[in-house]
Amino acid sequence: MRLRDYIIRRLLLLIPVLIGVSVMTFALTRLIGGPLGAASIYINEKCLQSDTCIDAVIHKYGFDQPIPIQYVNYMKALLQGDLGYSKSAKLLVTDAITSKMPATFELASAAMVIAVVFALPLGVLSATRRNKPVDHATRVLALSGVSIPVFWLGLMLKYLLFYFPFIYLGIKLLPIDGRATSGMYGICTSRVSFPLCASTNLYTVDAILALNGTALWDAVSHLILPALTLAFVTMAIIVRMMRSSMLEVLNQEYIKTARSKGLSEKVVIKKHARRNALIPTTTVIGLSFGGLLGGAVLTESIFTWPGIGRWSADAVTQFDPAAIMGFTLVAAVVYVVANLVVDVLYAYLDPRIRLGE
Repeated sequence: MRLRDYIIRRLLLLIPVLIGVSVMTFALTRLIGGPLGAASIYINEKCLQSDTCIDAVIHKYGFDQPIPIQYVNYMKALLQGDLGYSKSAKLLVTDAITSKMPATFELASAAMVIAVVFALPLGVLSATRRNKPVDHATRVLALSGVSIPVFWLGLMLKYLLFYFPFIYLGIKLLPIDGRATSGMYGICTSRVSFPLCASTNLYTVDAILALNGTALWDAVSHLILPALTLAFVTMAIIVRMMRSSMLEVLNQEYIKTARSKGLSEKVVIKKHARRNALIPTTTVIGLSFGGLLGGAVLTESIFTWPGIGRWSADAVTQFDPAAIMGFTLVAAVVYVVANLVVDVLYAYLDPRIRLGE
């Protein structure tokens, strides 16, 4: 089976999974208080003050009809991007997701790049230097990453890289909240202009496209602390998986054969061991990235990062059912897509998978 056919088959298998996700989210919306609870995702503050308006919303969206018809109406609204009104964001849920998802994507991407760049070499080094000082140091680092609470790590980084230098040295190393300096980024119009104009809503990408070095450093400096916080936790998981995978691969017969043929240790590690060790590690990387995209709630809250994770936390505290359901749906879809990407990478790294062996 060719890789293209394998990808098509995996895409087709996503259809029942996504239908299952829609059924679960539909059931959750109907379990929060009958027709009125279901209709609450479309009721804003003004409509809430009028019984006539509430009854009109219930009738308009068919919440007084049989459950099968309600599910059909739910799917129609879902396919049209109608997920209700978010009281916490004071926006339509679709607009809130569209405006906040780029911030989370940028943060998650930066954190994952940092984690992968450092974790994979450390995992390989730890496995090839087993029980040596570098191995012990790497294992301590990995254990710290999975043991330290992310909110504590974020607060310590804020203290060490902002408060301590500012209080004792009088310098500001890195900003500790937001995505950019106030007034640096925005939607440029004929009446309003910003140093960095919104295009992709990814600040670093927009700064690069605009060839604006000042705006790029501003965006990167705001990104460093939250990205390091997320990356440290993610890196620890990847290091442990890469190390254990490498140790298992290094004991395989084909590695012993490669060594007996006189190949250098560098060639054995790079061309024979590392690629096969990446197969199980790919799962961890893909699912970790899916988790980060699903909303790094604590990190975004600590650093006042205006992403989907912080929005979902505000939605819970303010009992915003439309936002909660929208976030649940986005998180589920992100995980499904992450699994698809992992499966495709599996097939690329190991042809036996797509050949059904």
